Amino acid sequence: MTRSIDLIRASRLPSNMMQFAAKGALSVPPDENLEILVYLAKHNPVFGPLARMTLAGWDEKASLAAASDPKTAREVLDYLVSPENLRPKLLPALLENPSVAEGELVKFAISASPEGIAALLQSARVRASAGILGSLRSNPYLKAEQATVVVELLRAGKTPAPVSATGKAPHDHDNEAMAAKAGEPVHEGGAGEGDEAGEVPEETVTAYLAEHAPEIAAEQDKPFQPVGGIVDLLGANYFPVLENKTMTEIDGTAEKAAAAASAAAVAAKRKPAAGVNAAPAQRDNAMQKINRLDVKGRIQLALKGNKEERSLLIRDGTKVVALAVLEAPKLSDGEVERFALQKNVLEAVLRQIPLKRRFMKNYIVVRNLVSNPRTPLDLGLGLMKHLLTQDLKNVSANKEISETVRKLALKMYKQKLDAANKK
Repeated sequence: MTRSIDLIRASRLPSNMMQFAAKGALSVPPDENLEILVYLAKHNPVFGPLARMTLAGWDEKASLAAASDPKTAREVLDYLVSPENLRPKLLPALLENPSVAEGELVKFAISASPEGIAALLQSARVRASAGILGSLRSNPYLKAEQATVVVELLRAGKTPAPVSATGKAPHDHDNEAMAAKAGEPVHEGGAGEGDEAGEVPEETVTAYLAEHAPEIAAEQDKPFQPVGGIVDLLGANYFPVLENKTMTEIDGTAEKAAAAASAAAVAAKRKPAAGVNAAPAQRDNAMQKINRLDVKGRIQLALKGNKEERSLLIRDGTKVVALAVLEAPKLSDGEVERFALQKNVLEAVLRQIPLKRRFMKNYIVVRNLVSNPRTPLDLGLGLMKHLLTQDLKNVSANKEISETVRKLALKMYKQKLDAANKK
C-alpha cells in the first residue's frame, strides 16, 4: 500500500488533501504525520509555511516520542534539532538519539544558547564526542568555567579532534573561518594586513563614548548578537565533515587551552570583564573575547582593536558598536570596501559610510554600495550617478537588487552609451 508521504513526494495528492496534510490532519500514524509535515515545511513553497506553523504547535508528548526514537526519519530529526526549530524540552532526547547525525550536533553546538550549552554538557554522548566538544569550545556564549570542563573532557577521553579537508582541527579555524566570511585574507599571527603600528589615542575613545553616552547607557547590557546570527557569521565551511574522515590526536593543545582558560578566569577576577586589554582565554578566538565584553567594552575594541575584531564588530546588532568601527583610526580602505558590500550589517552602517568624505573618494566603496541589495533604495539611487558605464550595465543585470535600481541603472547606461557614440 502506498503511503501518503510517497504520494506527496510524487505530487500526486489533490490540493485539498495537501492542505489537510499541512495541518497534520491526515488519518495516518503519528510518525508519518511528522514526516509529511517536515517534508512540506522544507520542500513545498505553497504549503510549507502552514506546515511550519503546525510543527511549531505539535503535541509535545508526540514530539518527544519522535525525538527519542532511533527509527524516526533522519529528515525529521535534523529538522527538530536545527536551531531555528528546536524546542528546548526536546533537546536532551535529541542529544542521546543515535540516529541524530553528529554533524548536526556539531553545528548546533557552535551557536547553542546558554541553556543549550548546559544541556550539551550534561549529555553522555556529547561528553564522549571530540567533534561536538571541539565545536562547543568555539561557542561565544561558553563561560570560562565551562570551557575548562570541555577541555578536561577532551583530555580525559584522549579522543582525537576532528579535522576538515585542510587537516586542521575546529579551533584552528577560528581566525580563518571568520576572516574568510568577512572576505579578508587569512594571516598567521599578527593583527592583520593594513593595521597601523602604535596605540590609538585614549582621547579618541573618550570622545566617542561621551558623544554617544545616552545610547550606550540604554544598550549597556546588550550582548553581542551578530546580524544574521553566529552560524552565518562563521560560515558553513567552518564545520568539519565528521563522517569517514581521518582524525588527528589533540596532543598538548587541550592542555595548553586548559591552562589558558584557568589563567583567564583568574585575570577576570582581578580586572572588570568590560576592559579590552585583558588577555583572552584563547588568543585565536576573537568571538569569545568579544562576547565577554559589554557595549562599552566592545566600542573600545572597535576603536582600538585589530582587523579581525573589526570584521566581527561591524556585524554587531547594537548600532552604537557597529558605527564605532567606522570611526577606528586604523580602519583601512580595503575594509570599508568589504563593509560596503556586506549584506549582513545594519542599515545604519551602510548609511553612515557615504557620510564620510574619505570613503566617498574611493570608487570601489561607491560601486559596492550601489551593488549591495541591503543598501537603502534612496541611498543606492543617489550614488548611482557616480558609476562608470560598465558598472551601470552590471548593476542593471544584478537581479539581487531592487528593480527600481536596475531600471535606473539601465536608463543611465543607455544615456551614457548614446552620449559616447555621439562624440
